[in-house]
Amino acid sequence: MQSLSSHYHQLLGLPSNWEVENVNLSMSSRQVEIRLAFTGKQGECPICGQSCLIYDHAAEQRWRHLDTMQFETILVARLPRCQCKEHGVKTVQAPWAARHSRFTLLFESFAVELLLHCANIKAASRLLRLNWHTVNQIMRRAVQRGLVRRKTETVEYLGIDEKSFKAGQHDVTTLTDLGERRVLEVVEHRTTEATKELLASLNDSQQAGVKAVSVDMWKPFIHAVQELLPKADLVHDRFHISKYLNEAVDLVRRKECRQLDKAGDKRLIGSTYVWLRNPENMGEQQQAELGKLMDAEFRTGKAWSLKNMFRAFWQLGCADAGTFFFEYWSKRIDEVGLVPLTKVKELLQRHFGNVLTWFKHPITNAVSEGLNSKIQIVKASARGFHRFESYRIRILFYCGKLNMAIGS
Repeated sequence: MQSLSSHYHQLLGLPSNWEVENVNLSMSSRQVEIRLAFTGKQGECPICGQSCLIYDHAAEQRWRHLDTMQFETILVARLPRCQCKEHGVKTVQAPWAARHSRFTLLFESFAVELLLHCANIKAASRLLRLNWHTVNQIMRRAVQRGLVRRKTETVEYLGIDEKSFKAGQHDVTTLTDLGERRVLEVVEHRTTEATKELLASLNDSQQAGVKAVSVDMWKPFIHAVQELLPKADLVHDRFHISKYLNEAVDLVRRKECRQLDKAGDKRLIGSTYVWLRNPENMGEQQQAELGKLMDAEFRTGKAWSLKNMFRAFWQLGCADAGTFFFEYWSKRIDEVGLVPLTKVKELLQRHFGNVLTWFKHPITNAVSEGLNSKIQIVKASARGFHRFESYRIRILFYCGKLNMAIGS
């Protein structure tokens, strides 16, 4: 037994003031129980770290450890309590587990790694042989560790975007680090107050280091950024602008399609996706179909041409060129006189100063859109969420690139 105790002492990496008192194997319960005993006369106060005399021992506790072969392994010990002159009698920290945890550091680290590679908590629970709620708590602790460590990191470019949570216009707002391609925080709703809460998750030093924020032209987003990050530049996201233009083209198409259909002309029916694609992304058949539609000189074709023309704006070299181009494009919009496009032009005019900041900070919410796809996978794997907090934890765990390692 002495050699077995020594063997487990080395495997567990125990300090010299702890010894393996006994190892029990239960074939019926498929469990290895390792009893540990503290042999030192002094211990460190968990609050101040001072070495103090041992006062007594706490009640017996049990910790789940990594399996031995196919057997569940449990550590059993009574932690010593020390008499600190400043803080009184305190329980000494176990060298193998975090405070108040029922798992060893190695087991919890393994559980976090397994969760990262599992589709959902249920799958990880089955492999770990733990109930769903226990594994969920491990995930929550891991996220909390990561968020605390993130407070020391700098962030230069942010993206703010919304994502659906439940049906009925129930949205959440995400804050994205565009440089590191990760979600920083998630809040419920997309109001000004919610966005302020989102930005307030950054500490003062992090807020001061932000150079620019990519946002939609949603007023609550704009107001929150201007109030909490007054030194950061606002950049209106090019992908949302492209979305507005595509929607305008589709409005023109639908109206014209109804008018033509009444006259028996079916040529625009089924052409929705032809107008949404960029020329370089079209196959030969789609290009031929577009060519026929453009030859017909539909109003939809004119709208598509103006939408496609605006793509050149993002390739210009400076704000002056961008201003000149926008003035020319706006005149063309006025000449054609299509109401949906005119509304988009007027929207861009109202926010044009923050459209031009693209030339100073060429950032977009493409990273946020990509993360939204990953968030959708997380949501589908969990088959939806009843509570926002659970949704938030999953997003941060799988999309936050947090440092969740135990003891690092």
